[in-house]
Amino acid sequence: MSRRAVVVGAGLAGMLAAAVLADAGVAEVVVLDRDELPDGPRQRRGLPQGRHAHLLMTGGLRAMEEIVPGVGKRLLAAGAHEISLSSGVLARSPEGWLRRWRREGPVMLTCTRALVDWTVRAAVLEHSRIEVRRAAAVGLTGSAGRVRGVRVSGPDGETDLDADLVVDASGRGTRIVTWLDGLGLSGVRTRIVDSGLVNASRVYRVPAGAERFPLTIVQADPYVSRPGRSAMVMPVEGDRWLVSCGGTRGGEPPADAEGFLRYTLDLPDPIVGRLISGAEPLTDVHVSRSTSNVRHYLDKAPQWPEGLVVLGDALGTFNPAYGQGMSVAAFGARVLGRELERAGGPEAPGLARRVLRGAARPVDAAWAMAVGQDVLYPATRGGRPGIADRAVTAYTRRMTRAAAGSFAAASAIWDVTSMRTPPARMFHPAAVLAALTGSPLPALSGPPLTPAEREVLDGLDRTGA
Repeated sequence: MSRRAVVVGAGLAGMLAAAVLADAGVAEVVVLDRDELPDGPRQRRGLPQGRHAHLLMTGGLRAMEEIVPGVGKRLLAAGAHEISLSSGVLARSPEGWLRRWRREGPVMLTCTRALVDWTVRAAVLEHSRIEVRRAAAVGLTGSAGRVRGVRVSGPDGETDLDADLVVDASGRGTRIVTWLDGLGLSGVRTRIVDSGLVNASRVYRVPAGAERFPLTIVQADPYVSRPGRSAMVMPVEGDRWLVSCGGTRGGEPPADAEGFLRYTLDLPDPIVGRLISGAEPLTDVHVSRSTSNVRHYLDKAPQWPEGLVVLGDALGTFNPAYGQGMSVAAFGARVLGRELERAGGPEAPGLARRVLRGAARPVDAAWAMAVGQDVLYPATRGGRPGIADRAVTAYTRRMTRAAAGSFAAASAIWDVTSMRTPPARMFHPAAVLAALTGSPLPALSGPPLTPAEREVLDGLDRTGA
């Protein structure tokens, strides 16, 4: 078995990759990260979106469980919440309020991103084969035919760290295209689609009596030729609400407390503002602007070196509003694990190319969903909707309208957004029939609250909205 694999990046994609490499029998797995990693669930510099809402969808959680068995139970024990998409969410879509159903649907976990990363890292580092080093990777060693290791920058200058396999999981800030140029591999196509989304988030203490209030979201509307504006109240560990607002270019949320509240009240429904107006804030408002969709088409490169794999955000990153990033990272690591098992080890010829192409499939599916909506916003840079985009948009709108009162339509949307099925699920016969026949029930005039939930909302409201 090979001697060493090096993983660049100790985020979620990197740690999951390290786990599958160790499980495959690699003798030494070294994970490099330029950050000082916290010894608990705390924010770190290298994760600019870490303070904002993250959703761990059913499909992504399943993939993570294959790699790190029991990780879901660990997260729940640490305070994460299990939310049913069918009954545990108050959602106002662009087509109006969606119903809640007593029938079973997929679930997702909600907690801070810091808790996800720390829980996964702690579980993975129980493996004796894995070592994390604080160091900055600045390039690759080897040739256009085979990567031999990583060039590392440290206090004493640059040194080379040899490896039989290198995994770039360095995230949104990857320099993989530049590194490939250094090996003589140029011409990789990169596409950027940027809606200009700004995220603004603040943490609140959950008010007494509101501990079981549903996750609440007012979704952005891409169909009205105006900037998209949204807000979410999400339960996280420690009896807290993480409240995140998002606005595309021209509709950005402000960073001051008064403006933050006003932004939530000015949405098509003021429910988020009404909830937080009576809750105690625990932090300032944190703002982030690193939100563009970026796709490096490495899988289309005519030549690819042996010994180099790229996963997670280093391959493709998406507008975080759609909650896909963690799941796509887990899917990519799962592809690596399955290909290692088939090949019998990381030095097998063609392994890197096969992993790259396999990891690109969930990236492409997530990209299509994210970019297909982002291009509809009027000030988006890097793409405009084409004929196919408009056809898909028309069908999606019809499906969303039907989902307001059709369990079949709602199920199709949940299955796709939870990433437990491919987008083709929306075109299964039962889903198409539901979209064509529409909702058998009248549209809701307001959020589908229980009497107890309405009492909580009214008791918190300090706005008079």
